[in-house]
Parts: sequence; C-alpha cells; structure tokens
Amino acid sequence: MFENLREDWRTYDYQWSRQGMWVMVVYRFGRWRYTIRRRWLRLPFSFLYKLLKPISEILTGIELPCEVTLGRRFRIDHFGGVIISGDAVFGDDCVIRNGVTVGLRHTGVRGSPIIGDRVDIGAGAKILGPIHVGDDVAIGANAVVITDVPANSIAVGIPARILPRKERQPTPETHPEILEVRP
Repeated sequence: MFENLREDWRTYDYQWSRQGMWVMVVYRFGRWRYTIRRRWLRLPFSFLYKLLKPISEILTGIELPCEVTLGRRFRIDHFGGVIISGDAVFGDDCVIRNGVTVGLRHTGVRGSPIIGDRVDIGAGAKILGPIHVGDDVAIGANAVVITDVPANSIAVGIPARILPRKERQPTPETHPEILEVRP
C-alpha cells in the first residue's frame, strides 16, 4: 500500500491539495484491507473504509470503489462528476478528467470497460459496456464510447467515431535522448 501511495504522491506532483490524491488514498486503503486474511482483524478496517468512501465522494465528487483494478500512475485531473464502475479495469499511466463515466451500458447487465495503458480520457467522456480500449488511445471530450477502440486511435463524437492516431515525429522536447543536430 505505501509503495503505491508514494507513487501516487509523485503522480499528483507532491500536492496533498489535489482531490484525486485524496480519492487514491481511500482507494489504496480499501484495497489494502483485503490483504488482511482474518475476517475479525479486517472488520474494523472495513468499517473505516465504509466511512471514508462516502466522505471522499461527497468532498470530491469522485466515485472510485476499491473493487476497480487500477494500473500504476492512475491520475484523476479536474475533479468532480467522475463515476467508475467497480468491475472496470485500467492499465498503467491513464488520465481521466471531470465528468467521466466508466461503467455499465445497461442496468443489471454485467460488464464494464477494460482500458489499456496510456489512455487519455477527456472531460465528460462516457465509456460504457463490456468493451476494450487499446493502448495509447485518446478519447475526446464528451465522447460516448460503446464499441471497442483499437490501440493508437482517437475516439470522438456521439456515438464515438474511431480515427487512427497520427504518428508524431520525435523531437528533443518530447524525447530528451534525441540530440538535435543543426548545420
């Protein structure tokens, strides 16, 4: 738990004032309590989690149950109105913004999205149903994604249209290991 919290601390630029960081602390605590094998020892921690979770939801407007599977360096920018279903899965280095919903497409029908690595989700986007979002995908603001999105794509619109992502040429600013040679 503490190693994950240290990484979250770096992900949120060492700022306790970020509401996403508050939610991550409660999430990590909720996940950690499941590592306590004996039920009677876990019970007070479960009680504390059940108190902290609604308090963090009220203060931040972010619903992130501890049943969600998160990769490393998960970041919630621009808090408020974020709802994530308990059976959603996120890869590493994902970023979500305010107003995002990731969850079920129909009430009572199981199946939430599985989201790959390095996925950037714009404000107000809705990702619904048992779909797969590949690695290195950008989902535009207010997009409604209800079908699979292949890797290296962009999803925009309602319902989302899938567009191939343009290859960017590496520059010294984006890749410091490249030295620019000038004549």
